[in-house]
Amino acid sequence: MKNGLRCLVVVLMAVMVISGGAFAAEKTLINGIDANYPPYSFIDKTGKPDGLDVMAVNWIAKEMGFKVKHQPTEWAAIIPSLKAKKIDFIASGMSVTPERKEQVNFTVSYYQTVMVLVAKDISALTVDQAINGNLKWGVQRGTSEAKWIEDNLLKKGKAFKLQQYDSAPLAMEDILNGRIDVAAVSTTSAEEFMLKGMAIRIIGKYGQPDDETAYAVRKEDTELYNKLNDGLKKLMATPYWQELKHQYGLR
Repeated sequence: MKNGLRCLVVVLMAVMVISGGAFAAEKTLINGIDANYPPYSFIDKTGKPDGLDVMAVNWIAKEMGFKVKHQPTEWAAIIPSLKAKKIDFIASGMSVTPERKEQVNFTVSYYQTVMVLVAKDISALTVDQAINGNLKWGVQRGTSEAKWIEDNLLKKGKAFKLQQYDSAPLAMEDILNGRIDVAAVSTTSAEEFMLKGMAIRIIGKYGQPDDETAYAVRKEDTELYNKLNDGLKKLMATPYWQELKHQYGLR
């Protein structure tokens, strides 16, 4: 009888170990995304995450053997959310900056982001007038462009007023309704908004250097970093990467 009980205990323990291993293997990693940053990441009409980075990470997850969920996260709080382990990584058109590199590790760059000013399509404003005039600018809160504008234009004496928004589309809406004169966004986002019928135009670059774009992980997450980095390199070597860029309007 004792031997029978002992065998039963051993079997139950083995089942628990196997089950635990299976559960660990099936852990779903959370990708924090900006829900309003087309073409990199957005929520489609059916309520599902979409965009270049969403589709790219789906491919990488399948290739590298993990499951992924794309979770909309407030952009201004996205790095604190990563460090607090509310999300596992960030793949959402994030620009690589010196300040961010102090807090997270970045994968290889997969795109160069060009920052521009946009205005209403009937506006005759030039970049010089926008920078040196007493106008109203818009920018998404927590972005590299918001910090660059503060540090390199406003702190150096430029007179325009800067309004910060929770998302780039909100800034676009305020251009259309006349609450602001211009907004700073990436060229890819501006082109996406115009394709969707927004009556805006690109008036030009305002001086911010082009940004490298990459995925971000916690500094201690070496294994995940290697998976994302290797997976991204593999993806960029495939024809599917070119298809994705074409599909989402990236040159």
